[in-house]
Amino acid sequence: MAMAAAPAVSPGTVPLGVLLRREVTKERMERPDVLCGEASRSRKGEDFTLLRADAGRRVAGDPSTSFSVFALFDGHNGSGAAIYAKENLLHNVLRAIPTCLSRDEWLAVLPRALVAAFVKTDKDFQRLAGTSGTTVTFVIVDEWVVTVASVGDSRCILESADGSFYYLSADHRFDSNPDEVERVTACGSKVGKMDIVGGPEVGPLRCWPGGLCLSRSIGDFDVGECIIPVPHVKQVKLSNAGGRIIIASDGVWDDLSCEMALDCSRGFPSDVAANRIVNEAIRPRGIRDDTTCIVIDILPPEKLAPTPPKRQGKIAFNNMFRKKSPDVPFKTDSEYAEPDVVEEIFEDGSAMLSKRLTTGYALEKNFGRSSCAVCLSRLKPGQGISLHANPLQYGKLQGWQGPFLCHVCHDKKEAMEGKRRRKDSSPTVFGHMC
Repeated sequence: MAMAAAPAVSPGTVPLGVLLRREVTKERMERPDVLCGEASRSRKGEDFTLLRADAGRRVAGDPSTSFSVFALFDGHNGSGAAIYAKENLLHNVLRAIPTCLSRDEWLAVLPRALVAAFVKTDKDFQRLAGTSGTTVTFVIVDEWVVTVASVGDSRCILESADGSFYYLSADHRFDSNPDEVERVTACGSKVGKMDIVGGPEVGPLRCWPGGLCLSRSIGDFDVGECIIPVPHVKQVKLSNAGGRIIIASDGVWDDLSCEMALDCSRGFPSDVAANRIVNEAIRPRGIRDDTTCIVIDILPPEKLAPTPPKRQGKIAFNNMFRKKSPDVPFKTDSEYAEPDVVEEIFEDGSAMLSKRLTTGYALEKNFGRSSCAVCLSRLKPGQGISLHANPLQYGKLQGWQGPFLCHVCHDKKEAMEGKRRRKDSSPTVFGHMC
Protein backbone atom coordinates (compact mmCIF):
# COMPACT_ATOMS: atom_id res chain seq x y z
CA MET A 1 0.00 0.00 0.00
CA ALA A 2 1.50 3.28 -1.07
CA MET A 3 2.08 5.88 1.61
CA ALA A 4 0.21 9.14 1.12
CA ALA A 5 2.37 12.02 0.10
CA ALA A 6 3.01 14.72 2.67
CA PRO A 7 1.06 17.89 2.00
CA ALA A 8 3.00 20.57 0.23
CA VAL A 9 4.22 23.44 2.34
CA SER A 10 2.90 26.73 1.07
CA PRO A 11 5.46 29.38 0.23
CA GLY A 12 6.44 31.57 3.16
CA THR A 13 5.46 29.10 5.90
CA VAL A 14 8.02 27.58 8.25
CA PRO A 15 7.86 23.80 8.84
CA LEU A 16 7.11 22.74 12.40
CA GLY A 17 10.44 20.95 12.64
CA VAL A 18 12.29 24.18 11.90
CA LEU A 19 10.28 26.04 14.52
CA LEU A 20 11.06 23.36 17.08
CA ARG A 21 14.76 23.46 16.23
CA ARG A 22 14.72 27.25 16.63
CA GLU A 23 13.25 26.86 20.08
CA VAL A 24 15.69 24.15 21.09
CA THR A 25 18.77 25.90 19.73
CA LYS A 26 17.57 29.30 21.00
CA GLU A 27 18.10 31.17 17.80
CA ARG A 28 17.78 34.92 17.89
CA MET A 29 14.27 36.26 18.36
CA GLU A 30 12.67 37.96 15.40
CA ARG A 31 12.16 41.71 15.57
CA PRO A 32 8.82 42.60 17.15
CA ASP A 33 6.10 44.69 15.61
CA VAL A 34 5.78 48.03 17.42
CA LEU A 35 2.35 49.63 17.24
CA CYS A 36 1.42 52.97 18.78
CA GLY A 37 -1.65 55.03 19.50
CA GLU A 38 -2.22 58.32 21.31
CA ALA A 39 -5.09 60.38 22.63
CA SER A 40 -5.24 63.82 24.22
CA ARG A 41 -7.74 66.26 25.66
CA SER A 42 -6.34 69.77 26.00
CA ARG A 43 -7.10 72.44 28.57
CA LYS A 44 -3.93 74.59 28.54
CA GLY A 45 -2.24 73.32 25.36
CA GLU A 46 1.04 72.45 27.10
CA ASP A 47 1.24 68.67 26.44
CA PHE A 48 3.30 67.54 23.43
CA THR A 49 4.22 64.10 22.11
CA LEU A 50 6.89 62.62 19.86
CA LEU A 51 5.94 59.38 18.08
CA ARG A 52 8.50 57.85 15.74
CA ALA A 53 8.14 54.17 14.96
CA ASP A 54 11.28 54.46 12.79
CA ALA A 55 13.36 57.08 14.61
CA GLY A 56 16.73 56.10 13.20
CA ARG A 57 19.22 53.32 12.59
CA ARG A 58 22.12 52.23 14.70
CA VAL A 59 23.96 51.40 11.47
CA ALA A 60 23.38 53.89 8.66
CA GLY A 61 21.53 52.36 5.73
CA ASP A 62 20.67 49.11 7.52
CA PRO A 63 16.90 48.93 8.20
CA SER A 64 17.39 45.89 10.45
CA THR A 65 19.04 48.21 13.01
CA SER A 66 16.12 50.62 13.29
CA PHE A 67 14.71 51.71 16.65
CA SER A 68 11.59 53.54 17.81
CA VAL A 69 11.18 56.61 20.03
CA PHE A 70 8.07 57.71 21.90
CA ALA A 71 8.04 60.67 24.26
CA LEU A 72 5.66 62.83 26.27
CA PHE A 73 6.44 66.41 27.27
CA ASP A 74 4.05 67.92 29.85
CA GLY A 75 4.83 71.65 29.99
CA HIS A 76 4.00 74.15 32.71
CA ASN A 77 4.13 77.92 32.94
CA GLY A 78 4.00 78.01 29.16
CA SER A 79 4.83 75.61 26.35
CA GLY A 80 8.32 76.85 25.42
CA ALA A 81 10.32 74.20 27.28
CA ALA A 82 8.10 71.35 26.09
CA ILE A 83 8.35 72.42 22.45
CA TYR A 84 12.11 72.93 22.68
CA ALA A 85 12.66 69.52 24.27
CA LYS A 86 10.46 67.84 21.68
CA GLU A 87 12.45 69.41 18.85
CA ASN A 88 15.97 68.87 20.25
CA LEU A 89 16.20 66.05 22.79
CA LEU A 90 16.31 63.12 20.35
CA HIS A 91 19.01 64.83 18.30
CA ASN A 92 21.07 65.37 21.45
CA VAL A 93 20.68 61.73 22.47
CA LEU A 94 21.92 60.46 19.11
CA ARG A 95 24.86 62.90 19.11
CA ALA A 96 25.93 61.56 22.50
CA ILE A 97 26.25 57.98 21.20
CA PRO A 98 29.56 57.12 19.52
CA THR A 99 29.54 55.64 16.04
CA CYS A 100 30.67 52.17 15.00
CA LEU A 101 29.26 50.35 18.02
CA SER A 102 27.75 46.90 18.07
CA ARG A 103 24.14 46.62 19.19
CA ASP A 104 25.16 45.43 22.64
CA GLU A 105 27.56 48.37 23.00
CA TRP A 106 24.95 50.81 21.68
CA LEU A 107 22.41 49.69 24.28
CA ALA A 108 25.03 49.74 27.03
CA VAL A 109 25.99 53.38 26.41
CA LEU A 110 22.40 54.53 25.87
CA PRO A 111 21.62 55.29 29.57
CA ARG A 112 24.61 57.60 29.88
CA ALA A 113 23.85 59.24 26.53
CA LEU A 114 20.32 59.99 27.78
CA VAL A 115 21.68 61.67 30.90
CA ALA A 116 24.07 63.83 28.88
CA ALA A 117 21.33 64.72 26.37
CA PHE A 118 18.82 65.77 29.04
CA VAL A 119 21.39 68.04 30.67
CA LYS A 120 22.51 69.50 27.32
CA THR A 121 18.90 70.18 26.27
CA ASP A 122 18.29 71.96 29.58
CA LYS A 123 21.52 73.95 29.26
CA ASP A 124 20.77 75.02 25.69
CA PHE A 125 17.20 76.02 26.53
CA GLN A 126 18.56 78.19 29.35
CA ARG A 127 20.15 80.46 26.76
CA LEU A 128 16.67 81.39 25.53
CA ALA A 129 15.95 82.93 28.95
CA GLY A 130 12.56 81.27 29.19
CA THR A 131 10.90 80.52 32.53
CA SER A 132 8.71 77.62 31.43
CA GLY A 133 9.47 74.02 32.30
CA THR A 134 8.48 70.53 31.22
CA THR A 135 8.37 66.97 32.42
CA VAL A 136 9.85 64.44 30.00
CA THR A 137 9.18 60.73 29.63
CA PHE A 138 11.38 59.44 26.82
CA VAL A 139 11.12 55.84 25.61
CA ILE A 140 13.45 54.07 23.17
CA VAL A 141 12.43 50.64 21.85
CA ASP A 142 15.18 48.59 20.20
CA GLU A 143 13.77 45.19 19.31
CA TRP A 144 12.80 43.68 22.69
CA VAL A 145 14.84 46.12 24.81
CA VAL A 146 13.05 49.16 26.25
CA THR A 147 14.94 52.12 27.73
CA VAL A 148 13.04 54.86 29.59
CA ALA A 149 14.42 58.19 30.83
CA SER A 150 12.16 60.43 32.89
CA VAL A 151 12.00 63.68 34.84
CA GLY A 152 8.84 64.98 36.47
CA ASP A 153 5.55 63.26 37.22
CA SER A 154 4.38 61.81 33.93
CA ARG A 155 4.39 58.04 34.35
CA CYS A 156 5.43 55.09 32.21
CA ILE A 157 4.26 51.58 33.04
CA LEU A 158 4.69 48.18 31.39
CA GLU A 159 2.30 45.25 31.38
CA SER A 160 3.95 42.02 30.31
CA ALA A 161 2.17 39.22 28.49
CA ASP A 162 1.40 37.36 31.73
CA GLY A 163 -0.36 40.32 33.36
CA SER A 164 2.50 41.53 35.58
CA PHE A 165 3.03 45.27 35.52
CA TYR A 166 6.01 47.45 36.31
CA TYR A 167 6.96 51.07 36.78
CA LEU A 168 9.51 52.12 34.17
CA SER A 169 9.72 55.75 35.34
CA ALA A 170 10.21 57.56 38.64
CA ASP A 171 7.88 60.07 40.28
CA HIS A 172 9.67 63.35 41.03
CA ARG A 173 6.82 65.00 42.91
CA PHE A 174 7.95 66.14 46.36
CA ASP A 175 4.87 64.55 47.93
CA SER A 176 5.95 61.07 46.86
CA ASN A 177 9.74 61.35 46.98
CA PRO A 178 11.28 62.18 50.38
CA ASP A 179 14.81 61.67 49.03
CA GLU A 180 14.26 64.52 46.60
CA VAL A 181 12.88 66.71 49.39
CA GLU A 182 16.10 66.10 51.33
CA ARG A 183 18.27 66.82 48.27
CA VAL A 184 16.54 70.08 47.37
CA THR A 185 16.55 71.27 50.98
CA ALA A 186 20.28 70.53 51.23
CA CYS A 187 20.80 72.72 48.14
CA GLY A 188 19.39 75.71 50.04
CA SER A 189 15.77 75.81 48.87
CA LYS A 190 12.68 75.45 51.03
CA VAL A 191 10.13 72.70 50.48
CA GLY A 192 6.66 73.15 51.95
CA LYS A 193 3.00 73.67 51.21
CA MET A 194 1.53 76.99 50.19
CA ASP A 195 1.20 79.20 53.24
CA ILE A 196 -1.96 81.29 53.09
CA VAL A 197 -1.70 84.30 55.41
CA GLY A 198 -4.01 83.78 58.35
CA GLY A 199 -4.88 80.22 57.32
CA PRO A 200 -3.52 76.69 57.17
CA GLU A 201 -0.95 75.41 54.68
CA VAL A 202 -2.67 73.98 51.60
CA GLY A 203 -1.93 71.93 48.50
CA PRO A 204 1.01 69.69 47.64
CA LEU A 205 4.61 70.17 48.74
CA ARG A 206 6.37 72.76 46.61
CA CYS A 207 9.84 74.21 46.18
CA TRP A 208 10.20 77.86 47.20
CA PRO A 209 10.84 80.27 45.62
CA GLY A 210 8.78 79.40 42.59
CA GLY A 211 6.15 77.04 43.96
CA LEU A 212 7.04 74.10 41.72
CA CYS A 213 5.83 70.72 42.99
CA LEU A 214 8.48 68.80 40.98
CA SER A 215 12.13 68.26 41.85
CA ARG A 216 13.31 67.43 38.31
CA SER A 217 12.38 68.91 34.95
CA ILE A 218 13.84 70.59 31.89
CA GLY A 219 13.66 74.37 32.20
CA ASP A 220 12.28 76.13 35.32
CA PHE A 221 15.41 78.26 35.66
CA ASP A 222 13.74 80.90 37.80
CA VAL A 223 13.09 78.30 40.49
CA GLY A 224 16.78 77.57 40.99
CA GLU A 225 19.50 75.08 40.13
CA CYS A 226 18.15 72.57 42.64
CA ILE A 227 15.47 71.63 40.07
CA ILE A 228 17.60 69.41 37.88
CA PRO A 229 17.26 67.73 34.46
CA VAL A 230 19.16 64.54 35.42
CA PRO A 231 16.75 61.73 34.51
CA HIS A 232 15.89 58.45 36.14
CA VAL A 233 16.81 55.76 33.58
CA LYS A 234 15.56 52.18 33.45
CA GLN A 235 16.34 49.59 30.80
CA VAL A 236 14.54 46.25 30.54
CA LYS A 237 14.33 43.35 28.14
CA LEU A 238 10.95 41.83 27.33
CA SER A 239 10.34 38.20 26.51
CA ASN A 240 9.33 37.27 22.98
CA ALA A 241 5.71 37.32 24.18
CA GLY A 242 5.93 41.13 24.16
CA GLY A 243 4.02 43.60 26.28
CA ARG A 244 2.17 46.92 26.45
CA ILE A 245 3.64 50.26 27.54
CA ILE A 246 1.48 53.16 28.71
CA ILE A 247 2.90 56.69 28.94
CA ALA A 248 0.58 59.34 30.32
CA SER A 249 0.67 62.83 31.81
CA ASP A 250 -0.49 63.63 35.33
CA GLY A 251 -3.88 64.52 33.89
CA VAL A 252 -4.39 60.76 33.62
CA TRP A 253 -2.63 59.58 36.78
CA ASP A 254 -4.33 62.13 39.05
CA ASP A 255 -7.59 60.25 38.41
CA LEU A 256 -6.56 56.70 37.46
CA SER A 257 -4.38 54.12 39.15
CA CYS A 258 -2.16 51.87 37.06
CA GLU A 259 -4.63 49.02 37.51
CA MET A 260 -7.54 51.17 36.34
CA ALA A 261 -5.67 52.33 33.21
CA LEU A 262 -4.73 48.77 32.32
CA ASP A 263 -8.15 47.32 33.07
CA CYS A 264 -10.07 49.78 30.91
CA SER A 265 -7.77 49.32 27.91
CA ARG A 266 -6.75 45.67 28.06
CA GLY A 267 -7.32 43.69 24.86
CA PHE A 268 -7.96 46.75 22.68
CA PRO A 269 -5.65 48.01 19.87
CA SER A 270 -3.24 50.74 20.93
CA ASP A 271 -5.16 53.67 19.44
CA VAL A 272 -8.46 52.55 20.94
CA ALA A 273 -6.74 51.81 24.25
CA ALA A 274 -5.26 55.32 24.47
CA ASN A 275 -8.69 56.89 23.88
CA ARG A 276 -10.33 54.66 26.48
CA ILE A 277 -7.72 55.62 29.10
CA VAL A 278 -8.13 59.36 28.47
CA ASN A 279 -11.92 59.12 28.47
CA GLU A 280 -11.88 57.15 31.71
CA ALA A 281 -9.58 59.73 33.32
CA ILE A 282 -11.77 62.72 32.47
CA ARG A 283 -15.09 61.00 33.13
CA PRO A 284 -15.40 61.72 36.89
CA ARG A 285 -14.50 65.43 36.94
CA GLY A 286 -14.14 66.58 33.34
CA ILE A 287 -11.01 68.07 31.76
CA ARG A 288 -9.16 69.72 34.65
CA ASP A 289 -5.68 69.56 33.08
CA ASP A 290 -4.07 68.60 29.78
CA THR A 291 -4.68 64.85 29.64
CA THR A 292 -2.50 62.83 27.26
CA CYS A 293 -1.83 59.11 26.82
CA ILE A 294 0.44 57.08 24.54
CA VAL A 295 -0.01 53.30 24.25
CA ILE A 296 2.76 51.20 22.70
CA ASP A 297 2.28 47.52 21.89
CA ILE A 298 5.42 45.43 21.39
CA LEU A 299 4.16 42.28 19.72
CA PRO A 300 5.54 39.11 18.19
CA PRO A 301 5.72 39.45 14.39
CA GLU A 302 2.37 39.35 12.58
CA LYS A 303 0.38 39.50 15.81
CA LEU A 304 -1.74 42.52 14.98
CA ALA A 305 -3.39 43.08 18.36
CA PRO A 306 -2.57 42.20 21.96
CA THR A 307 -4.42 39.38 23.65
CA PRO A 308 -5.56 39.64 27.26
CA PRO A 309 -2.83 38.52 29.67
CA LYS A 310 -2.91 34.96 30.93
CA ARG A 311 -3.22 36.11 34.52
CA GLN A 312 -4.16 39.37 36.12
CA GLY A 313 -4.07 40.99 39.52
CA LYS A 314 -1.91 43.16 41.68
CA ILE A 315 1.75 42.26 41.57
CA ALA A 316 4.63 43.98 43.34
CA PHE A 317 6.56 46.24 40.98
CA ASN A 318 10.22 46.18 41.91
CA ASN A 319 10.84 42.58 42.92
CA MET A 320 9.22 41.11 39.83
CA PHE A 321 12.21 41.95 37.62
CA ARG A 322 14.79 39.29 37.00
CA LYS A 323 18.03 41.16 37.56
CA LYS A 324 20.79 40.81 35.03
CA SER A 325 23.82 39.32 36.71
CA PRO A 326 26.79 41.74 36.76
CA ASP A 327 29.08 38.80 35.99
CA VAL A 328 27.33 38.07 32.70
CA PRO A 329 28.43 40.14 29.67
CA PHE A 330 25.86 42.52 28.21
CA LYS A 331 24.08 40.38 25.62
CA THR A 332 20.67 41.04 24.12
CA ASP A 333 20.48 39.37 20.73
CA SER A 334 22.03 35.94 21.06
CA GLU A 335 19.53 34.33 23.42
CA TYR A 336 15.83 33.75 23.55
CA ALA A 337 14.21 35.47 26.47
CA GLU A 338 12.50 33.13 28.87
CA PRO A 339 8.71 33.06 28.37
CA ASP A 340 7.00 36.01 30.04
CA VAL A 341 10.12 37.09 31.94
CA VAL A 342 11.02 40.78 32.06
CA GLU A 343 14.72 41.21 32.74
CA GLU A 344 16.06 44.40 34.28
CA ILE A 345 19.28 45.39 32.54
CA PHE A 346 19.94 48.78 34.10
CA GLU A 347 18.47 51.31 36.54
CA ASP A 348 19.87 54.49 38.05
CA GLY A 349 18.05 57.49 39.46
CA SER A 350 20.92 59.28 41.20
CA ALA A 351 20.80 63.07 41.06
CA MET A 352 24.61 63.32 40.99
CA LEU A 353 25.71 64.10 37.46
CA SER A 354 29.33 63.18 38.20
CA LYS A 355 28.23 59.70 39.28
CA ARG A 356 25.94 59.21 36.30
CA LEU A 357 28.66 60.06 33.80
CA THR A 358 31.54 58.15 35.39
CA THR A 359 30.09 54.70 36.03
CA GLY A 360 29.47 51.84 33.67
CA TYR A 361 30.56 50.99 30.20
CA ALA A 362 33.69 52.05 28.28
CA LEU A 363 34.08 55.65 29.41
CA GLU A 364 36.86 56.65 27.05
CA LYS A 365 35.19 54.98 24.09
CA ASN A 366 31.91 56.69 24.93
CA PHE A 367 33.14 60.25 25.42
CA GLY A 368 36.45 60.49 23.65
CA ARG A 369 39.56 62.20 24.92
CA SER A 370 38.95 65.77 23.85
CA SER A 371 35.28 66.70 24.16
CA CYS A 372 32.91 67.79 26.91
CA ALA A 373 30.83 64.85 28.15
CA VAL A 374 27.64 66.97 28.14
CA CYS A 375 27.70 69.53 25.34
CA LEU A 376 30.31 67.67 23.21
CA SER A 377 32.28 70.86 22.54
CA ARG A 378 35.90 70.30 21.61
CA LEU A 379 38.38 70.86 24.44
CA LYS A 380 41.93 72.05 24.01
CA PRO A 381 44.65 70.17 25.90
CA GLY A 382 44.40 70.99 29.61
CA GLN A 383 41.12 72.85 29.16
CA GLY A 384 38.68 70.19 30.36
CA ILE A 385 37.78 69.60 34.01
CA SER A 386 37.77 65.95 35.05
CA LEU A 387 34.61 64.54 36.62
CA HIS A 388 36.68 62.40 38.98
CA ALA A 389 37.29 63.57 42.53
CA ASN A 390 40.96 62.59 42.22
CA PRO A 391 41.72 62.59 38.49
CA LEU A 392 45.46 62.13 38.83
CA GLN A 393 45.03 58.99 40.90
CA TYR A 394 42.31 57.75 38.56
CA GLY A 395 44.57 58.39 35.60
CA LYS A 396 47.31 56.28 37.15
CA LEU A 397 44.88 53.40 37.57
CA GLN A 398 42.99 53.69 34.28
CA GLY A 399 45.37 55.56 31.99
CA TRP A 400 42.81 58.30 31.33
CA GLN A 401 41.54 61.05 33.62
CA GLY A 402 38.22 61.68 31.84
CA PRO A 403 35.42 62.13 31.14
CA PHE A 404 35.82 65.91 31.10
CA LEU A 405 33.49 68.90 31.20
CA CYS A 406 33.91 72.34 29.73
CA HIS A 407 33.85 75.21 32.25
CA VAL A 408 30.20 76.08 31.54
CA CYS A 409 28.96 72.51 32.00
CA HIS A 410 31.18 72.10 35.08
CA ASP A 411 29.62 75.19 36.66
CA LYS A 412 26.17 73.78 35.94
CA LYS A 413 27.12 70.43 37.49
CA GLU A 414 28.42 72.16 40.63
CA ALA A 415 25.19 74.13 40.97
CA MET A 416 22.98 71.07 40.43
CA GLU A 417 24.92 69.12 43.05
CA GLY A 418 24.50 71.90 45.61
CA LYS A 419 28.15 72.95 45.56
CA ARG A 420 27.32 76.44 44.35
CA ARG A 421 24.43 78.32 45.92
CA ARG A 422 22.04 80.63 44.09
CA LYS A 423 23.46 84.01 43.21
CA ASP A 424 20.24 85.78 44.14
CA SER A 425 17.67 85.39 46.86
CA SER A 426 14.52 86.13 44.93
CA PRO A 427 11.37 86.55 47.01
CA THR A 428 8.74 83.83 46.99
CA VAL A 429 6.58 84.08 43.89
CA PHE A 430 3.42 82.27 42.97
CA GLY A 431 3.21 82.63 39.19
CA HIS A 432 5.25 79.55 38.40
CA MET A 433 3.27 76.93 40.26
CA CYS A 434 2.75 73.58 38.55
